[in-house]
Amino acid sequence: MNTSLVAPGARLVDATTGDTLSGESLAGAIGAVAGTVAGFPAGAVFARTGLTVRATLSYLGCWEAHRPVALLDPALNPQTLADMVRRFTPAAIVGLDEGGAGANPGELPPGYERRVFESIGPAWVRRSDAAPTSQPHPDLGLMLATSGSTGDPKLVRLSRAAIVSNAVAIGQVLHLDNNEVAPTSLPLFYSYGMSVLNSHLAAGATVVVVDGGVLSRDFWAAVDRYQATSLAGVPYNYEMLAKIRWSPAKHPSLRTLTQAGGRLRNEMILAYHEKIQALGGRFYVMWGQTEAGPRMSTLPADRLPEHVGSPGCAVPGGSLSVRTEDGSETQQAGVEGEIIYRGRNVMMGYADNAADLSRGDDLDGILATGDLGYLDEEGFLFLTGRLKRIGKVFGIRVNLDDIEKMISRSAVDGVGPVAAVPSGDGVVVWCEGDLDAARRAEIAKLLAERMKVHRSGFDVRAIDVLPLLSNGKVDYKALEANT
Repeated sequence: MNTSLVAPGARLVDATTGDTLSGESLAGAIGAVAGTVAGFPAGAVFARTGLTVRATLSYLGCWEAHRPVALLDPALNPQTLADMVRRFTPAAIVGLDEGGAGANPGELPPGYERRVFESIGPAWVRRSDAAPTSQPHPDLGLMLATSGSTGDPKLVRLSRAAIVSNAVAIGQVLHLDNNEVAPTSLPLFYSYGMSVLNSHLAAGATVVVVDGGVLSRDFWAAVDRYQATSLAGVPYNYEMLAKIRWSPAKHPSLRTLTQAGGRLRNEMILAYHEKIQALGGRFYVMWGQTEAGPRMSTLPADRLPEHVGSPGCAVPGGSLSVRTEDGSETQQAGVEGEIIYRGRNVMMGYADNAADLSRGDDLDGILATGDLGYLDEEGFLFLTGRLKRIGKVFGIRVNLDDIEKMISRSAVDGVGPVAAVPSGDGVVVWCEGDLDAARRAEIAKLLAERMKVHRSGFDVRAIDVLPLLSNGKVDYKALEANT
């Protein structure tokens, strides 16, 4: 399989400078990074990946050099980054100057030296005397962290074939071609943002690299200046745009809206569908997970009104089934259970350390998603809940157990037992005891600062006594029912 990510005609536009890379200039810029990376010691590369052209080229250069690369949040806690470097012993950590003010990478790790390169800027490069005992598997292309900036992140191991096959599949269902222009509305270290970049470059389209997000005037100035044709957003993005009465009619070049990263309210889906349809455009609802590189289903825009609430059918090359409580699988309509996805884009497995990066494919293209749901008579998926303790804050996946531990270990006075449950595009934290508003605000601030998101993503509430099951464990379903 051809694993090139950048098709002829693809363009990369720097919204800050107005510079455009295409054809030979884009190939030359990627090749310069690939040449630099080829000189690194053996092993994977950690890339602190902000919304900049340099960060984008670092990723694409590693890809061209067949060097496995982990795309990391440049605002990742320095202690967490240091621990990941210790566990994975990467060949280098690039993007040291990514992330903006205050998002520094921390101290130089033991066994590394700081060097500066023309193509990628400053980097920490591993000394030869600090080499790991194993090297990454030759099929490994990309790694993404599982839990944002909380806890002890594992890396999702994605093969080169998985990344390219998903990019091509998304290009097919969204009908991407070289006339499309996509702004970077989402972080590139987030699987959905990475997917937008990959699918457009693989289709020979244009990507406008712009920072700031959908509530920034500079973002919309870039959309209009470069005639962006699409917008990708998570539920929080669309909810915020609705609050400021945004309309796609204000930006005539837009003709496609896509939504993934969590469940958007049905009434909001229909409202955006009607707005963009009135302009001759399309609204697509999708479902995916980082472990599937990342998108697994898409609801065709012309089927949306009659299937609102569904993220559609499997993407080309993939299939969906339901695993029932007895362990059997079925595609029979209306049978509820854990959703199983099969496809070439499924991850190779997880990695906790450098030795795990050398492993081959552990899953053979089969992903137990941890999502509960059912299929209808036409194979459209409907999701009903989660098996695992995972939530999302503004589209960023977080481990709810990690949140509880973080609060319990904090210095906030008077904190007793706590329980975190998902709630839409945020998390509700229930704290046992009589916590006043000031201390609840302190907990929300603590979580927001640790995870680099706005504190409104955390709703901290007091409760006299946490509800318990007969086995003494917290009754999370009862708490979710009260959110």
